[in-house]
Amino acid sequence: MGSSSAPVPEPVEGSSTTVRRSSRGGGGRRVPRRAAAGRRSFTSTLRALEELADAGAQVSVHVADLDSATPVLRGDDHVTMPIAGLGIVPLLIEVAAGIEAGTIDALEIIDRADLELVSSSGLWRHLRAPALPIVDLAVLAATVGDPNAVNALLQRVGHERIRARIASLGMPRTALLDRFRDQRGPDDAPQVAVGTTQELALLFSSLVNSAVIDATVSAQVAEWLNLNYDLSLVAASTGLDPFAHDQDAHGLLFINKTGRDRGVRVEAGVLGGPRAGVVYALIVCFDDLSISHRLRAHDAFRTLGVELMEYTH
Repeated sequence: MGSSSAPVPEPVEGSSTTVRRSSRGGGGRRVPRRAAAGRRSFTSTLRALEELADAGAQVSVHVADLDSATPVLRGDDHVTMPIAGLGIVPLLIEVAAGIEAGTIDALEIIDRADLELVSSSGLWRHLRAPALPIVDLAVLAATVGDPNAVNALLQRVGHERIRARIASLGMPRTALLDRFRDQRGPDDAPQVAVGTTQELALLFSSLVNSAVIDATVSAQVAEWLNLNYDLSLVAASTGLDPFAHDQDAHGLLFINKTGRDRGVRVEAGVLGGPRAGVVYALIVCFDDLSISHRLRAHDAFRTLGVELMEYTH
């Protein structure tokens, strides 16, 4: 899977902009610096992220040209932050690798009764089928982030293999810490997963360039992620059909995965258009005190989506 190439704008001398981060959660780290000018810059995204930081949110972003790997927007992209359901991508990679290697049977049946069910969200809990094959659970995990499907795969694969896979992918700041739960107690990991936008963006770039394990595994995971239904954040600006966007009539290359938790929104993906391809990751951690707080965070993702479309078209 590739993208049409286009000239990458050179950074304009003296135009890199650094905005201060609020003191919440760790002091004066920097948030995004602009590395391009004019129509293909990210001025509006920069402004939106500045406003979030000034309001006390923690922000991390990494955007790079897909063909050259040149960063065009970055800020605190090395900082480890919660990534919620986005952390299941290494799990999907391990499942695909196991299927290809023959250590996992794609049609192996897993019974829902063997799980400690998450009752607060998910699709499988509403289905009549009490058991599903591993490959269908992978589709549920990728498309709707189904927590019980994820927990079933994680139980089958095991944390040790996921940790080893993440290490082999060269992602030292990323971890899938725990399964999904209705409630997190004092003895549970505080987050499902953590990671950095730099590592997440690199992972998605590797997927579309067939560099995650091998071409077969990369293609399988990209195919699962291409079915993702959550196009409400960055992807809202693509105009794609959430339920049928794997064969876009306008030739748009797009895969993504989102993560959501209380006060956490995250998305990573690849967008390819006629002028360029781009890989991106954005994490926003905010005080979810009201609908307006939440919508302000969502608006920043959509602003990034608009400027990614401008960059690629």
